[in-house]
Amino acid sequence: MGRLSDIYMAQKINTTNKRPAPATKPKVTAEEQMTEYVDKMPGIFPDWLCSFKVQAWIVGILAFVLYVNTSQNEYALDDTIVIVKNEYVYEGFAGIKDILTKDAFDSYYKQFNSSNQLSGGRYRPLSIVTFAIEQQFFGAIPPDQMDSTKTHPNGINPGFSYTMQQPFEKKFISGMHVRHFVNVLWFTLGCVLLLYFFRYVVFRRNPMMALLAALVFAIHPIHTEVVANVKSRDELMSIVFICLTFIYAFKYQEHKKKWMLVVGLLSYFLAFLSKEYAISLVALLPLSFFLFYRKTLGQSIMACMAYFGVMAFYIAIRVSIVAQMNKDSDSDILNNPYAKVANDNEKLATQISTTMNYIKLLLYPRHLISDYGYNTLPYKDFSDWQVWLSLLVHGTMIGAAISFLKRTLTFDNKVGETVKRIIDIEGARILLFALCFYLLNLFLICNIFFNIGGTMGERLIFHSSVGFSIAVGYFLYKAFELIKPAQMGKVALGGAMLVLIGLYGFKTIDRNTNWKNDETLFNHDITDAPNSILINSNVASSLINMAEMEKDTVKKRYELHEGIKYYNKALELHNTFVSGYMNRFVAYLKLDEPDSAKTNLDLVRLYYPKYPKLDEIYYNLGVCYYMKKEIPQAINMWRTTLQLNPGYITAQQSINTASQALAAQQAGQPVQTK
Repeated sequence: MGRLSDIYMAQKINTTNKRPAPATKPKVTAEEQMTEYVDKMPGIFPDWLCSFKVQAWIVGILAFVLYVNTSQNEYALDDTIVIVKNEYVYEGFAGIKDILTKDAFDSYYKQFNSSNQLSGGRYRPLSIVTFAIEQQFFGAIPPDQMDSTKTHPNGINPGFSYTMQQPFEKKFISGMHVRHFVNVLWFTLGCVLLLYFFRYVVFRRNPMMALLAALVFAIHPIHTEVVANVKSRDELMSIVFICLTFIYAFKYQEHKKKWMLVVGLLSYFLAFLSKEYAISLVALLPLSFFLFYRKTLGQSIMACMAYFGVMAFYIAIRVSIVAQMNKDSDSDILNNPYAKVANDNEKLATQISTTMNYIKLLLYPRHLISDYGYNTLPYKDFSDWQVWLSLLVHGTMIGAAISFLKRTLTFDNKVGETVKRIIDIEGARILLFALCFYLLNLFLICNIFFNIGGTMGERLIFHSSVGFSIAVGYFLYKAFELIKPAQMGKVALGGAMLVLIGLYGFKTIDRNTNWKNDETLFNHDITDAPNSILINSNVASSLINMAEMEKDTVKKRYELHEGIKYYNKALELHNTFVSGYMNRFVAYLKLDEPDSAKTNLDLVRLYYPKYPKLDEIYYNLGVCYYMKKEIPQAINMWRTTLQLNPGYITAQQSINTASQALAAQQAGQPVQTK
């Protein structure tokens, strides 16, 4: 009876209140919003397909399958600088301190008696630390087992790079497939985390859009360079930690658990240590709070203050570590593609035009190449229609972003009914975020605001492609949503995605094989980039290497001459290209043409007097002359050696011996030149 009385009294009290206090509406979490979406859309998509676990398996398996064939690849392109020629990587755990406290290319610069060659330097140690950790398990190579030069079979030692003494070389090479496999795992993880990020932050009410966006990102062939080039693990790790930053920043706002804030801040710091793209979150993170968590602009900025502190901490570390740029480097067109050649008008026009190439590759990734350096993309001026097309397209994107922002701020729905059906207020928020993600990351690499040391690169659009994928996922879903009945639209959408996966998947797997090594990569890309200095030089090098293995004398000489032709093309494009002259010097030596070799070596000395082991190279060239009984030329080479290094005792001894041999030769006596 007591309970009934209590109920009665409660009912009586309620009836006396004219305006009962409204019940507090509990905050809806992202997971509950997903459940709400699924419940409201029965029969269109099955519940299991909207599950994160199922979607994660779909995206993860697809990403893994498309790139697993890269695990058979070797090293190519920048792998050589960051891994193969990096003494700190060889040292395993012992090299981590140097990796964390020096420029990313410090070891490479040291080998060439140089300093920072790139504007702004490069401080992105985290991926290089993983290479050192891998090397520790493969077997670290102590510094006393390293040799900073490599002697060619003809006796010439051009001082190219670090190499390893046996048996360490085989052990190092055997790890190449493992490194590629690890890259595939990082990419797979990145795609799954992107899916979670899309579901949890961007498409909070529509898990199918999140799936479509994640699939577009996972299958796009433009990402082959990032995955197949081991060095580009910095891009993969960057996207992983950027996703974790977004996820845990939102989780902290939702659950207010301190450990989530710590994980978010740590992820942001690791994103910076991976690559500098994390700077874009200074704008994107507060924007995401404003758009998707419905905070005010002021609240969104305040919620990010701790993250701004992380950024300031990273910048302080970076400034203290990265060396000043070599004063001559900015004038080298390999480091600055606009140096000395393009005027200000051409420079800006080309930079604007180049941004359009990224959109073209994202929409139609047919011709992918490894180098877009100087002269691969011709200079433009403002009379070129491509410049104005790029301005129009990017201006439209910026205008659309402003329009979406206005709609978000004012909830203005004064647009046509068709537009409303495709882009509602929620859609405006999503597309605004997509455009900002694309454009902010593009601004970092377009050369207009920062000199990045290159014209463009497929790896450079990796982060911007997240914004592209969000927009494509949204429009794909909305386009097929217009088809009635809904079941037919679902079937059409599934069919379209299968076709896209087939086409992009085939291109991706095929392109992966091109990245096997430098030889396969550059011999494939020379067709699409005949004016690339780097590609011409590397095709030449592959021909010289083939000649080294060739036993047939006629074929050997043919390959050497073909290699020299490609070096000639590279040097026509860049007449101070020191590596081109040095490699052509080696080719002429293999042809037993020391006079032509000397001409190239003299140009190396002219353009780069600090070239490593130059005294030794001249000494060995003198030996070649001496073996051909061209004693005066040999003596001249050894005198040059002494000019470069007065303490080179062997050169003086050789001059003394050669002088005696020359006197005997002039007297008609037999001369021993062994």
